[in-house]
Amino acid sequence: MTPSASPATQLEVRGRTVRVSNPQKVYFAERGYTKLDVVEYLLAVGDGILNALQHRPTTLERWPQGVFPGATLSTRADNRGDAFFQKRVPQGAPDYVETARIAFPSGRTADEVSPSELAVVIWAANLGTLTFHPWPVTADDVEAPDQLRIDLDPQPGTDFSDAARVAPHVREILAEHGLTGYPKTSGGRGMHIFAPIEPRWTFTQCRRAAIAVGRELERRLPGQVTTKWWKEERGEAIFVDYNQMARDRTIASAWSIRPNPRATVSMPLDWAEVDQVHPDDFDLRTAPARFAQVGDLFAPLRAGAPDRGSLDGLLELADRDERDHGLGDLPYPPEYPKMPGEPKRVQPSKDRDRS
Repeated sequence: MTPSASPATQLEVRGRTVRVSNPQKVYFAERGYTKLDVVEYLLAVGDGILNALQHRPTTLERWPQGVFPGATLSTRADNRGDAFFQKRVPQGAPDYVETARIAFPSGRTADEVSPSELAVVIWAANLGTLTFHPWPVTADDVEAPDQLRIDLDPQPGTDFSDAARVAPHVREILAEHGLTGYPKTSGGRGMHIFAPIEPRWTFTQCRRAAIAVGRELERRLPGQVTTKWWKEERGEAIFVDYNQMARDRTIASAWSIRPNPRATVSMPLDWAEVDQVHPDDFDLRTAPARFAQVGDLFAPLRAGAPDRGSLDGLLELADRDERDHGLGDLPYPPEYPKMPGEPKRVQPSKDRDRS
């Protein structure tokens, strides 16, 4: 028997009234967290989540039935899941919900939510949004990323501690090329390092810079890091997912809740604590106290913040890799059109032409 809905409540969010329907609906079955718990968490870290999303086209990861055993996320191949990604602004959005028009790799366009105030975040949470996926661009110029994002993805046989050991080397490489890296947990097993950059390079150039970082990591940490796109080639290593810098590929924002039983949070870190923490340390209940104590360590990455670096150094490194070592482009995700200079997009074990 489905429990009856709890009465809706009205919240004042910085001068805006936002309706929260069925606030006692359980969103995290294992821990008993409700929709209202999610909303109150977002209010507690309001400046942090807004810094991460403000004026950025943002995909909403919606779990309208919450996170429960067996819940699945819809994919391109199977849309029957319990949760889904909302790339277009939902119908019936309030008039204060601003949008930004983005273009997909196919050339099609969409108007995505572009949060301008905290009320938009709370409105999205009322729709079941747990994780916010902002593009690395602002609504003012959706073609020029202002963030370089390095995604360290542990492969089978590795875990968060391995990603944490690799992260300082990312920091070192970025610094050698004039960039400042800011780390955060993914909220899962991985780690993200973001660097603010001047918005004057294309997605293709930013992806090329991410590949250059990954290849330099492979040289410095042989056997521990890989840029191999095909899973069968990666081994027990940390995969640098360079395609997260491709157009329409996004990463969970700082302060977003992740859809796992613990309701962990993607948490900004100080470099001194990268090897001292575990993703489970930061969840819906513990994150507000941390925010109150240390503030938003990702604030330098907010839209329009000063002190943005140049990609020239990493792009020169990419040029040297290609000129001196014959290391050109790497495969794009399968839904992308064939890109100029891209190698064969064929799984190695199925490539009959490969020796």
